[in-house]
Amino acid sequence: MTTPASLAAPRFALFISDLHLQASHPRTAEAFFRFLAERAMHAERLYLLGDIFEYWAGDDDLAEPFHQQIIAALRAVSDAGTSVYWLAGNRDFLVADGFAEAAGLSRLDEPHVITAGGKRIALVHGDAQCTADLKYMAFRAQVRDRAWQQQFLGMPLAQRKAIIAGLREGSREAQAGKSCEIMDVTPSAVEALFDEADATIIIHGHTHRPAVHDTNGRLRYVLPDWELDAEPRRGGWIELAHDGTLTRRDIS
Repeated sequence: MTTPASLAAPRFALFISDLHLQASHPRTAEAFFRFLAERAMHAERLYLLGDIFEYWAGDDDLAEPFHQQIIAALRAVSDAGTSVYWLAGNRDFLVADGFAEAAGLSRLDEPHVITAGGKRIALVHGDAQCTADLKYMAFRAQVRDRAWQQQFLGMPLAQRKAIIAGLREGSREAQAGKSCEIMDVTPSAVEALFDEADATIIIHGHTHRPAVHDTNGRLRYVLPDWELDAEPRRGGWIELAHDGTLTRRDIS
């Protein structure tokens, strides 16, 4: 007999990224809620590795009904005893202490290193390793600057959302003209991250190209994005056991 997921031995940690949650994609949100209730509540740790939201305009948007749903679902996991961790992506890097407190989670800087079964595992979103995309790297440096963020967050919320909508449209147009290689992580950046973190495993998202890559005996796991409101349906996560075993799971 197959043991139900909710009754299986607790996993040490689960990793997800790139859900791009938004009210206009209700099936993806529902899949996330099921994952939290059926999987995350039975793990010791849950790591959210960026772009959980399609965008985040600032913590003064907490009261938006859809955001309240997400916050409540995450809080339920935290209240059940799972430690929840947040690592910012390129869409939701403005998440701050207000959201973290409401959702019951801890924010992490990258790279963040954890250890299981004697293995050092480096966690990042993945965009910082796309160093061949020079325009994006310049934009990333600008919007991650504290002074820029303070100025941006000083604008009215409606104005910020309008600016973000324009940036999203510009990003879609820019991506259409870029090669797949430019938008992927670069080998030299991956090697540098392995060395910097003294890690043998990297887990990241961002590229939406789920795979396991062997880099001179060191493994890089790429998380999938989630999309349940269009075809092809996709999504999944990675499980980490106490002995360091990593298992990829796809949404069925």
